[in-house]
Amino acid sequence: MKNRFTLFILLLTVTFSQAQDAPTKVIGVVINAADDSTLESVNIVNLTQVIGTTTNEKGAFELRAKANDTLHFSYLGFKSIKVRVTNDWLKYGSSNIALTELALALEEVVVTQFKLTGFLEVDIKNAPKNNSYRYAISGLPSTGYEAGNRSPSAVTKVLGAIFNPADFLFRMFGRQPNEMRKLKKMKQDDEIRSLLATRFDREMLTVLLQVSKVDLDEIISQCNYSKEFINSANDLQILDAISGCYEEYKVLSRSRSGKF
Repeated sequence: MKNRFTLFILLLTVTFSQAQDAPTKVIGVVINAADDSTLESVNIVNLTQVIGTTTNEKGAFELRAKANDTLHFSYLGFKSIKVRVTNDWLKYGSSNIALTELALALEEVVVTQFKLTGFLEVDIKNAPKNNSYRYAISGLPSTGYEAGNRSPSAVTKVLGAIFNPADFLFRMFGRQPNEMRKLKKMKQDDEIRSLLATRFDREMLTVLLQVSKVDLDEIISQCNYSKEFINSANDLQILDAISGCYEEYKVLSRSRSGKF
């Protein structure tokens, strides 16, 4: 009996030691599937741990990960893919990840001519204006709600938020509580923030939060951000807007349920 117990302790020690020595990061090279050339500055995000990185000038990368984590690879002009981390990848080292190029069709762009006279007073009057207004809700730690252009619909939207703010927030955030909890991790990871600051396509946000682009725009809209903001903001600004709105939702939700 004593020998069996000793053997059990020995096996447990070996198993624990191996677990401690197990690889905690993946390394690899991202290539173009068409010609095997390496791709620089590919965005890579570990969706499970909410951390990110990019490939270097040789297409190489390394990222903290464990078995069964899901990595998301995205690059302008190429089809994004998700790759599951396997034990073999962790154990045997570098792996090539191939991305397939997309056929891009450029949409027609209409450019409106804006002539400068050189006289500041005249040019300021002629410059296009962004008539977006923000309204604050008393008691909430927020810089306010952006209601868009001053119009009856915008005012109605703001008044609706003031008199019944928890309802529209709960409809949007209550459906994805687990995914929305990732917002804090996303804001804390400097690499992800850097990636999002250069993007305007919302793809990485939709993947991280597991929502569609339509739902993402609806969240921002229901948080009373204007169409001007939605159309012009980069993905990092959208992340910060959603995060701020979500924090307000949690305050309002606790207040409604009497958990203060």
